[in-house]
Amino acid sequence: MPTDHPANAPGAPGSAPGLALELLVHGVGGTTAAQMLGDPRTERVTGDGTAAIHRRTDDTDAEQRPEDYTGRAVPEAYCWSNLTSGNGARALWLILLPFMVANLAHWTRPASYGRARTVRLHGLLVRLLALSLTVLLVAAACEVALDLVAWQCAGAARCAGDRSWLAFLAAPDESAAPGSWWSRPGRRLALAAVLPAAVTALLWWLSHRTWSAYESQPPLERTVPEGAPAAEGRPPLSLPGFWYGKRLVARLRAAHTAAGLLTVAAALTAATAGHDRAPGGSTPLDLTGRLLTGLVLAGAGWVLFVVCGRGRKETAPDDGADSLAVRGLPPASLAVLLSAVVHTGWSRPDWTSRGTLPGDETFSVLAVLQGTLVVALGVLGLRLHRRTRVPRTALRGTASGCVAMLACSLGGVLSGGVCQRVGDWLDGPGASGGSGGRIPGPPAILTWQASVIPVLLVLVLLLAGWSAVRVWRETRRLTDDVAAGYPEALPDPSRSRRIAATIARAGLTDRAPRLVAAVAAATLVMGAAAVLGTLLTGQVPGQATDGAPGVVARSADAVQAFGSWLVGFAFVLLLAWGRRAYRDASARRTIGILWDVGTFWPRCAHPFAPPCYAERAVPDLAWRMAMWTDRRPERRLVISGHSQGSVLAAAAVWQLDPGTRSQVALLTYGSPLERLYGRWFPAYFGPHRLAALHGDLECWRNLWRLTDPIGGPVRPERAGAPEPGPPEDCRGVDRGPLRDPVAYGRTRALPLPEPILAHGDYQADPAFAEERAGLLARLADRARRALPAADACPCPPQDQDAGRRPGRQPDRRGSGAADPQAAQTGPLRPGRAGPRGRAG
Repeated sequence: MPTDHPANAPGAPGSAPGLALELLVHGVGGTTAAQMLGDPRTERVTGDGTAAIHRRTDDTDAEQRPEDYTGRAVPEAYCWSNLTSGNGARALWLILLPFMVANLAHWTRPASYGRARTVRLHGLLVRLLALSLTVLLVAAACEVALDLVAWQCAGAARCAGDRSWLAFLAAPDESAAPGSWWSRPGRRLALAAVLPAAVTALLWWLSHRTWSAYESQPPLERTVPEGAPAAEGRPPLSLPGFWYGKRLVARLRAAHTAAGLLTVAAALTAATAGHDRAPGGSTPLDLTGRLLTGLVLAGAGWVLFVVCGRGRKETAPDDGADSLAVRGLPPASLAVLLSAVVHTGWSRPDWTSRGTLPGDETFSVLAVLQGTLVVALGVLGLRLHRRTRVPRTALRGTASGCVAMLACSLGGVLSGGVCQRVGDWLDGPGASGGSGGRIPGPPAILTWQASVIPVLLVLVLLLAGWSAVRVWRETRRLTDDVAAGYPEALPDPSRSRRIAATIARAGLTDRAPRLVAAVAAATLVMGAAAVLGTLLTGQVPGQATDGAPGVVARSADAVQAFGSWLVGFAFVLLLAWGRRAYRDASARRTIGILWDVGTFWPRCAHPFAPPCYAERAVPDLAWRMAMWTDRRPERRLVISGHSQGSVLAAAAVWQLDPGTRSQVALLTYGSPLERLYGRWFPAYFGPHRLAALHGDLECWRNLWRLTDPIGGPVRPERAGAPEPGPPEDCRGVDRGPLRDPVAYGRTRALPLPEPILAHGDYQADPAFAEERAGLLARLADRARRALPAADACPCPPQDQDAGRRPGRQPDRRGSGAADPQAAQTGPLRPGRAGPRGRAG
């Protein structure tokens, strides 16, 4: 970047105020630098092809001619969309969706003060649930490769005879000549173990590669500065190690990789145990199998010790190396797996494959374990919330349990979907798991779980219908209020209805927690019913209801068939979507939007979750702001964030030291900081945290609309935080609700109808330019006061400013600034209530 002009150096005559910088950060879905800067000619000034800061070509040498920027800021655009929606290989991240949701469950815990043990227990429960999801995915791969293909289909002449690719594995008929060398059951299983082992290796590779590419960025600070408050007294996002947890990710990656390998080894040893321990079995092979079983159990205990032994460390970057006992866990597990492969493939001439492979009860055990952990998380969250109540916390503290339940549901759909789909494909015309099929099919628990999906679908449709009725009623109620918000225009019923409907639909965001809770509770109850049905009958629903009244039997057959089709269809749809995203850039961007929301948080519960883009973006922004203001008190900086960009901007500002933070103003618009993050992540973005951030900044202004389904007011002043508040002249943060559309009908200045902008194009509203000008004026006043008295003002400081915090001053806004209270205008009549839950 060009060097600074001498006239812009600190203390130089005539240098106050110095250059101002407006750092723009886009939101979900991303945009180009040309669109953000409003100029097709842009240049990258720092960064790489993944994330970079751009300027207009005409502004690249702004530091060498500061006189050209008097009264305006140098705009820069930080583009980070390639962190989440870049090349086509990232479409593979779709299979990591359950892991991502499980990782979110860690961050949704309620706020807590002085409850360190309870917080650590919460993190431990989430890590154990995340570990169960890894075991579930690998167990599903074992079920497909070992049981359905190598054991059932290859061992049945009717199934293998129609598939030429299975001919070398097919077991011979009794009247036929001996089969190939691979036709022995043990050798078939040993060969099929390559698939689940490869799945585990792929997950390890993705986690290792994405950490190096996205998350290995040095933080701005290395330790808590001398004299700073203790870690317990600082907002978590301001701690230097919050966005750098290399050691924990590496530790969990080793444990989960070992768990996957040991799951494959356990499946192989369980398959041979029944034959070797039966009368006539081989004693040496039996002893070897018992030894392998002991090694598998010892490895499982080792994995649990590693997962339970250590959580996050945030007071300093966690970049140390673990002990050899942790780093050696995956190689040791691989050695156990290779030994199990050799043991399974050993010659057993009298061994034949019949029925299903031993180990079907694994899925029932995992379901019970996950349900227990989900209930424990819910109870723990409720207890934390009752002891430390934070306003507007979602689901009264049970959000962790609900999110964890959704993660388990997604894991069940993916694992059960692939098993059901492969089972139906191999079974041919017969019903998978039913009588008359070529193979017994997948475990009964998976069929029971698939059978509850139609019931859940009916519940979701009922909730959707209820929401549609609420939207219709809200639209009717708000139609007159919308027209009253534009007293200068002639009423147009159809126009008012469209605006009111947009506001009503946006209000669904505030009712989303109830919908999530209803679906999570129903999933937990129906999952328990599926486990109970499996344990009591040991059969699929259609067979278990034989002899029942006709309506019951027919309903069971219907939900079993429809559920099996639905879960298989969901899995195929996911693969098709991923394939399309690999080829289609627009579809790839859509998938990237999902990760923009779900992968903001670091990987602290599941190492195989998609990478955390904020561990690259937040250090980028923090370093840029710190370098711009470093030792230059006359410098000014407004960081301007839209949607998810406002969350990144706030997180980056938290990483600055207090002195730098006082030189920065924050402008957010369409921001989910309080509406989504404050409710679902109260420990990190609750009102008390936002109030602390507001108090440290020079000023913060937030723009929002009633029509916006994502953004909303911030309201840190309602938290009652003990931290010192901002000066009275910047007490308010929110400006809104803004009018949307800006003009109700056709006017002389706007002869064509204006669109309803909802979540987009906030910069088109005049309020945006007014607030930006006001923030720059405040920063200019601060810069003048920060310079030496001889250069800034020959007058002595006024007594009324005595005792004020450094960097704080009375309001001296430029003429473009708007009064915060007078700006609270919108499409509703003053004094009348807006839609319930929008602003209160």
